[in-house]
Amino acid sequence: QVQLVESGGGLVQPGGSLRLSCAAAGSIFSISAMGWYRQAPGKQRELVAQITDGGSTSYADAVKGRFTISRDNAKNTVYLQMNSLKPEDTAEYYCHANLAYTSRSPSYNFWGQGTQVTVSS
Repeated sequence: QVQLVESGGGLVQPGGSLRLSCAAAGSIFSISAMGWYRQAPGKQRELVAQITDGGSTSYADAVKGRFTISRDNAKNTVYLQMNSLKPEDTAEYYCHANLAYTSRSPSYNFWGQGTQVTVSS
């Protein structure tokens, strides 16, 4: 059974930094992409950042220049370095992975349980 283990959330002051980590554990053949989504109460879940197995990255316009996504393929782990945090970054952050169990199987989407990021004075 695949499990996405998230860590790194917490309370930080505006202008501060946090680093989120997400490790995929279980029977996995390949991971085509991993990334982070976020959702604030009453708002839609939105893509924050994503990185593919080929190393291509994408970011939401709101976080470009402030957030950096990276990965360690050997550990099936993705990181999100968040700098210059703003109150509007406050949300529940969800790790996401698109992965296949075998070379013959299709890819499936998996989600972490979420980690809270609160940016406040």
